[in-house]
Amino acid sequence: MIKQLLPPATIGIVGGGQLGQMLTLAAKSMGYKVGVLDPTPDCPAAQVADFQIKADYDDRTAMLQLAKQADVLTYEFENVDLDSLETASQYAALPQGTHLLAVTRNRLTEKKFLKSLGVPVTDFAAVNTLAELKIASTTIGLPSILKTATGGYDGHGQYDVNTSADIATATKLLPGDCILERRQAFIKELAIMVTRDRNQQVRTFPVVENIHQQHILHETIAPAPVTAAIQATVVQIATKIAQGLDLYGVLGIEFFLLSDGRLLVNELAPRPHNSGHFSIEACNLSQFAAHIRSICGLPLPPITQQRPAVMVNLLGQHLEAARQRWLQRPQWYLHDYGKAEIRHQRKMGHITILTDDPVQTQAQLAAEKIWEDQ
Repeated sequence: MIKQLLPPATIGIVGGGQLGQMLTLAAKSMGYKVGVLDPTPDCPAAQVADFQIKADYDDRTAMLQLAKQADVLTYEFENVDLDSLETASQYAALPQGTHLLAVTRNRLTEKKFLKSLGVPVTDFAAVNTLAELKIASTTIGLPSILKTATGGYDGHGQYDVNTSADIATATKLLPGDCILERRQAFIKELAIMVTRDRNQQVRTFPVVENIHQQHILHETIAPAPVTAAIQATVVQIATKIAQGLDLYGVLGIEFFLLSDGRLLVNELAPRPHNSGHFSIEACNLSQFAAHIRSICGLPLPPITQQRPAVMVNLLGQHLEAARQRWLQRPQWYLHDYGKAEIRHQRKMGHITILTDDPVQTQAQLAAEKIWEDQ
């Protein structure tokens, strides 16, 4: 059972992006103090935190400095130096541990872990060389996707291998630790956020549908327009994974829904996730508040959704138009992350709309023509 920490205890967050910012806002609203480790001056989380340690994430001295100034540590992304984090846990609590990161930061390790739990995943194979890729493309079958085992995100570090002719392009990732995954002809992409409290009580957020464009999450519809049976299966799988990981904090789980009704787990995210942003306005407890409560050993109530919602991401090319349109759209909950550099395809913010007709709201958002470039 993890230690209970009450305000004004200090939470140290490794990473200062938008997830760190929203974690900080949730923690501050409860009375906690927050410190952030991030190399970027005035990063989004630092804008609202009590202090920032400006250093690279693999700076062991800086990690220890954060730990010595904090009562509990957490992180907003997967690629944290595990040795440094383990050493830092001598000075501050680390309820999430390092096993969670070790499993989820490597796609191959993650798939093997899920299979060990009996959780359904797509066919996959480890690939390190061109020869192994050619063999795997035969045993796994095509079309498939070659991905780096670590480090990829939002479509980076992966190549589609639809036919044998695509192998030559995909070898740009080789030699190196990669995974070949069988491409699935899914009908929907679903996701769920899950957490546990100090009494091992599992709490799940509503099942949502995610719509991606160019491998980047574009829209989330909450709750997902699927049957109660499918929702129940998603919750059952999420509970099994949370218990198997001895989870504390929030975990995001992405699924493929196949045409025959089967569900395959696609990816895990050991932290708050883009597909849970809707919860800030739509639920009795946001994913960020749930994460803070979980790592601080506080009880968690059952999660309920108060109104259906649609969340849409704002990338660099959308931000200014959305800011201007917001003047005429009072129903929009606009979240601007405050990033200094606006770049094409970079996540800069999001909009959430509470609605009793998500389909109509999606059509209205499309009619805004802000997101047409995608």
